[in-house]
Amino acid sequence: MTGGNGTPVFISVAELGQRPDEDGPPIAGPASYPPEVTERLAADAATIIARYPQARSALLPLLHLVQGEDGYLTRAGIAFCADQLSLSAAEVAAVATFYSMYRRRPTGDYLVGVCTNTLCAIMGGDAILDALQEHLGVPAGGTTEDGAVTLEHIECNAACDYAPVVMVNWEFFDNQTPASARELVDGLRSGRPPEPTRGAPLCSFRQTARILAGLPDPRPKTPGGPGEATLAGLRVARERGMSAPEPTS
Repeated sequence: MTGGNGTPVFISVAELGQRPDEDGPPIAGPASYPPEVTERLAADAATIIARYPQARSALLPLLHLVQGEDGYLTRAGIAFCADQLSLSAAEVAAVATFYSMYRRRPTGDYLVGVCTNTLCAIMGGDAILDALQEHLGVPAGGTTEDGAVTLEHIECNAACDYAPVVMVNWEFFDNQTPASARELVDGLRSGRPPEPTRGAPLCSFRQTARILAGLPDPRPKTPGGPGEATLAGLRVARERGMSAPEPTS
């Protein structure tokens, strides 16, 4: 990139824009890990990279790996990923700053995401977010002083059939109200995390990041499958003899 007089203009990865609900530089923190941390993470990274035919394809899970180490993305994490995958720091940062799942500020033990997209908004998502901001004393994007909860505004939790939905470290809490959401975060802060409506028991944000990186999930397996709300449309279609049209050649 060049300026108006033709001279080169260099943009630091630390000056790239951040999400609207996060202030400060998008990638900060320490510039490197201690040798013992690098060695430990390198062993995990080798397991992850071995799953891919091209090493650079492991970038997304490696970003989760370093997020699990620090609780957010740091310069050390970016440098580690770049070194492991033979990429430049700019290439890693370009990917890291594209996805909202990679945090750019220290994140609490529990990331609480409130959906306010169309259906959740109609069903009360905005009221839930307002209630939690007041109850926790932090805005969306903020973390409580005890470091327990980071509150996040989410565009979609992909669970419209159970709206309004709150997610905690990506586990579902369905059919929420302002009152139940307050009880939820109070349980998280008191050290008594409630069971999700469906899915595995909660673990910390850092542990969740390691699971998302593809490392073993120590939590007990839970039965899955669609619920009644998910299947309601299919049930009505069958009752009315509705079916999809046959494909045309």
